[in-house]
Amino acid sequence: MKKALVFVLIALIAVSGVFAQGANEGGSASSSSADVYRIGILAPAVTHGWSAGVAYYAEQRCQQLADQGLIEYTVYTSNNADEMTTQLDDLMVWGADAIVAFPQWTGMEVPIQNAIDSGIVVVNFDIEIAAEGVYRVAGDNYNMGEEGARYIVDKIGTEGTVVILDVPTSGSVAELRKQGFLDVLSEIAPEMNVLTYATQFTREAGLADMADILTANDHIDAVYSMDDETSIGAIQAITEAGRTDIKVITGGGGCQEYFNMMPEYEDLWIESALYSPEMVEDAVDMALQILNGEEVEQVKIIPTTIVDKTNYQDFLDPNSPY
Repeated sequence: MKKALVFVLIALIAVSGVFAQGANEGGSASSSSADVYRIGILAPAVTHGWSAGVAYYAEQRCQQLADQGLIEYTVYTSNNADEMTTQLDDLMVWGADAIVAFPQWTGMEVPIQNAIDSGIVVVNFDIEIAAEGVYRVAGDNYNMGEEGARYIVDKIGTEGTVVILDVPTSGSVAELRKQGFLDVLSEIAPEMNVLTYATQFTREAGLADMADILTANDHIDAVYSMDDETSIGAIQAITEAGRTDIKVITGGGGCQEYFNMMPEYEDLWIESALYSPEMVEDAVDMALQILNGEEVEQVKIIPTTIVDKTNYQDFLDPNSPY
């Protein structure tokens, strides 16, 4: 009887050991799965252009991280603030640990603040809004202007006539780019003749406005354009007018079509101050770094990279919608 009891006790100890091992393994798996974070993306519903590139590059980076088993992700695109707000609520219900938002629509301050207050990490891309605790990744608009001035002076010297294609309706974007351009120009080429005209960030406006500018000015040495799309239209106007006096035109953004134009013009330097939608990948990485407990700056400003015919091939992406 005593021997039988001993055997029963041994069996019970062995079984409890198996259960204990299983519980530890389960705890390990649970702890591991907790490191797979959920990241949501909110972007405008645009099928082409710079804004479309934001959703494209955000999803591309999220997929890379998902393939590594680091995150799960959901991408939403919206047509207005109400739709984006609804999608933000959906991400909260989904259990998002972090949200990377490109809140192009006004009126997103309150819903983003609500998400932050509920414990969700929010990283804004490009757009600055009044929400306490929000992180942000953006390019350097002022530095784009600075680099544009240096590029033009490098190509034409310190004297000549430069046309600025300003875009007053874009608010601080054009203001900062223009200010950076003028500040550097006043330092390194104070004798430069500067003419300023208003336009828009579209190729149609660039074409129409540049055509009028060419009619009004019989000699121009360089054009300081702030946007690749504007520059594409402006180059069309210059070509159609048969003008050979213009030696430089700048741009801004990171448009693939514009990149491919760069080597096609032997006597015209075509430049883009890179403000690429690809920067949104840094916003996704920042969200993951925060979730992993790493210290990051509240605002990350990405320095300008200059692209022209000497290096454009390094920035080509045939799948980009922009």
